[in-house]
Amino acid sequence: MTRREKEEVVQNLTSQFETAGAIISCNYQGLTVSELETLRNSAREQDVKVQVVKNRLANIALQNSELTGLELKDMNIFIWGEDAISTSKVASKFADKNEKFEIKSAFIEREVADVAKVEAFAKLPGREELLGMLASVWMGPIRNFTIGLNALKEKKENPEE
Repeated sequence: MTRREKEEVVQNLTSQFETAGAIISCNYQGLTVSELETLRNSAREQDVKVQVVKNRLANIALQNSELTGLELKDMNIFIWGEDAISTSKVASKFADKNEKFEIKSAFIEREVADVAKVEAFAKLPGREELLGMLASVWMGPIRNFTIGLNALKEKKENPEE
């Protein structure tokens, strides 16, 4: 990799890390290419990015994004996205299915997070689920009001009951 290519990688990662809700560092040693493709495909469905990056380049990009506190060692694959919950879910689900894949550390909402925090975020309902819950709560009073109106209508139509 030439110096220019490295600079381009760092610039690209810096711009993406600045807007990321979560950046997760994982150990992927021992995974096959097809297993990594499975991870990339599941990440792509959730609008999450996955990339193997040299530790030195990743450190520079993280520092440029004003993110400090991670110590990168050994082989790392980075998973990041704007939505912290979906990013955590992608990493956690893949780690559950593959014992060779290990979550090391992360930045969630620009703060250093450990594996337990990533797992906790992965258990939270996603954006679509939360919107569904909110819509259900909002529709509850309207639903009860229409049921009451319908019962009143039936009572008026059949007074002998």
